[in-house]
Amino acid sequence: MPGIDQAVLGTLRTAHRRERETLIDAFRADRDPDRLLRGLSRVTDRTARALWSAAGMPADAVLAAVGGYGRNEIFPHSDVDLLIVTAEPPGGRTRGAIEAFIGACWDTGLEIGHSVRTAQECLTEAAADVTIQTSAMEARLLAGRRRVFADLTASLKRQCDPAAYFRAKTLEMRQRHVKFEDTPYSLEPNTKESPGGLRDLHVIMWTARAAGFGWHWPELARRGLVTAEEARALRRNERIVKRIRACLHIVAGRREDRLVFDLQAQVAKMLQGQHGGDARRVSEELMQGYFRAAKQITQLNTILLLNLEAELFAAPDAAPEPIDDEFQNRRGLLDAIDPGVFERDPAAILRAFLRIEQHAAVTGLTVPTLRAIWHARLRMDAKFRAKPENRALFLSLMQQRRGVTRALRRMNQWSVLGRYLPAFGRIVGRMQHDLFHVYTVDQHILMVVRNLRRFAMDEHAHEYPFCSQLMAAFPDPWRLYIAALFHDIAKGRGGDHSVLGKVDARRFCRSHGLSREAGALIEFLVEHHLTMSMVAQKQDVADPDVVTRFAQLVGTEERLIALYLLTVADIRGTSPKVWNAWKGKLLQDLFHATKRALAGEIPQPGFLLDASRREAHRILNLYALSEERYENFWSKLDVAYFMRTDANDVAWQTRVLHTHVDTREPVVRARLAPIGEGFQVVVYLPDQPALFARLCSYFDSKNLSVLDARIHTTRHGYALDSFLIVDPNDGLHYRDILTLVEVELTERLKGMGELAPPVRGRISRRSRYFPIQPTVDLRPDERGQHYLLSVTANDRTGLLYGIARVLSQHRVNLYTARVTTLGERVEDMFLIDGPTLTDAREQIALETDLLSTLQN
Repeated sequence: MPGIDQAVLGTLRTAHRRERETLIDAFRADRDPDRLLRGLSRVTDRTARALWSAAGMPADAVLAAVGGYGRNEIFPHSDVDLLIVTAEPPGGRTRGAIEAFIGACWDTGLEIGHSVRTAQECLTEAAADVTIQTSAMEARLLAGRRRVFADLTASLKRQCDPAAYFRAKTLEMRQRHVKFEDTPYSLEPNTKESPGGLRDLHVIMWTARAAGFGWHWPELARRGLVTAEEARALRRNERIVKRIRACLHIVAGRREDRLVFDLQAQVAKMLQGQHGGDARRVSEELMQGYFRAAKQITQLNTILLLNLEAELFAAPDAAPEPIDDEFQNRRGLLDAIDPGVFERDPAAILRAFLRIEQHAAVTGLTVPTLRAIWHARLRMDAKFRAKPENRALFLSLMQQRRGVTRALRRMNQWSVLGRYLPAFGRIVGRMQHDLFHVYTVDQHILMVVRNLRRFAMDEHAHEYPFCSQLMAAFPDPWRLYIAALFHDIAKGRGGDHSVLGKVDARRFCRSHGLSREAGALIEFLVEHHLTMSMVAQKQDVADPDVVTRFAQLVGTEERLIALYLLTVADIRGTSPKVWNAWKGKLLQDLFHATKRALAGEIPQPGFLLDASRREAHRILNLYALSEERYENFWSKLDVAYFMRTDANDVAWQTRVLHTHVDTREPVVRARLAPIGEGFQVVVYLPDQPALFARLCSYFDSKNLSVLDARIHTTRHGYALDSFLIVDPNDGLHYRDILTLVEVELTERLKGMGELAPPVRGRISRRSRYFPIQPTVDLRPDERGQHYLLSVTANDRTGLLYGIARVLSQHRVNLYTARVTTLGERVEDMFLIDGPTLTDAREQIALETDLLSTLQN
């Protein structure tokens, strides 16, 4: 490279790499994060200064380290943030020197992020962007004139308004917390950005520095913003998270700040200095340690920011507004008149959270009150829990009209909820080793409570209008909140957590004096919180027998409504990716069918057939389509078609197909799905072998997922197949591709070539960590007319086509396909028949080939 001798670059590159490796090897031995980060910063300093000198930079130019590098915190694969300050906008010679320096940095292994500005541009940019202002605040001189750098930093400091900076950084922090669902208890937390991560500590220190309160935790303690014990806790937990993040970078071999499943065991073993051992056990221990640190960081972040806010926005101390004999409202925060009340009477802890629920003007607790609650929480023992008045207080907490979710989250954050409910305390921070939960058990439970609460709030009625409508008329909704609190509380004990949780719920209801009816409803919901989801997604809700059995289990309309609301809230609380509109429709269809059954409308096949026809006929009348025009088309459709097809879909398919009854060419039509997600495709043509496999092959080639498939054969031998399709990556505008799908799929169906080998799609990172043992279950249905085939496996591209191809090879006819994806887990159900299924050997061969496909 012009300007810097290649031999010099080679020498610096070798030295830099060797010194980095030496520091990382030392960290593997002593696991001291501070020594590693400072050491990497010193190595980087030496390399950057040598390159700056070799590039022949102007004497009045300044090189500064900013960001994490500026505070001497370089993790093994962090970016190296540099600021180059010039007296004037760089011209020819200076520009060439800067380009040579930047290129040399990359050549020697420094992954830099850089900016080139004049001093005035630094001030202007910092005034306009709080992120740039923060980066400049941590600037550290590497090379160049010290006086120029000192003048710049002094100007930046004078320009900073500590109060405005505090507002901007706390708003930024709240937005970041919302992105992570306001919880440190994600199963794959980001050690830097998640609540309780390093960024929360940075926000404290940035705002304190801007205000001139100090640069280190002991300085904040001397200022009175934290106690000496809290300062030590901050330092201890900061080191824990730094150590984990450093291990993540080393193990991953790249910048990786997320504690993802497939790295957790490796990080845990590195921290413990071991190579063997049970991966799940050591990762569980790692995550428990991380969650404890993150929880305490979250607590101390709250305390420090409250104290900083009080210092920065000190106003004439208006007299607090009395609330009762124990508490007062001090500038919107609940303040204990005498913080010693919690030690003398621990019931005041529950009363404090109850008062926040009851007073809308109170949004939190003062620092002295928080500290007093934290220290007094251990007084909540078995004797405390046995007192009727304390049980009444907790029940009242759950029965309030507002603030229930916030109160429970605060109680969990300050370890109060687990003290009152020891069973809940045992699942705080407990991992969930499956393919669809993304939160720890305690956070999932609180997310379910939150979802139920949202059904009752006007501002969230647009999200799930039907749920909001049901909740508005549901008496005593607190019964649902208690059921949600217990529905997963027994996880991790071994055995069926639904049954064990029911026992805990029964004990709670009886000890808290709930009526027999309320207790029975809560126990039912806890025991059967998974049932409605399984029936809706794995059974045919168009089958009257399925609906009748479910109605008999539920028993009453109130139980049906309660179970429906809890089921929706529970699915939504597992992961943002698990819920979709199709699952919502399945649940709602089951709800309405069961409600009719409970009302005595016993669904008979003839009645359902007539009802479906009448509704489709009504819809077609709206399109001015007379019955004479589609009578011939309907005469070709059998009873099963009308029984298994939604009336809205019958009407649409009739409109687009009634003029093609005896066509010899394939007819493909597509439309946006009425449920508001994905699109529908209907295919109509003379039946042909392996048709379902060919259709799946096309959808797989376009990386589209089939959520539902309905396979029908008309009375005159035509295939009428319909599909609900979505883009698994949510990257498509469905309206834009409808015509393309119609044209391409029509052309593909005109050919009769051999089926292409299935694509062996890659399974996801999460699926590799949680492999599912594939299963195939084949058994006759209750009437003995067809067979039910169920398969379970890790999801991957091409899976459905692979299954369809095997069915085709074994001459199996498909009637319906129910495709269910739970996170990364596939649970598909197929209604099939065929001459080979009556032969035991052929059944074994089919199951063997299917297992082979699922495993591949």
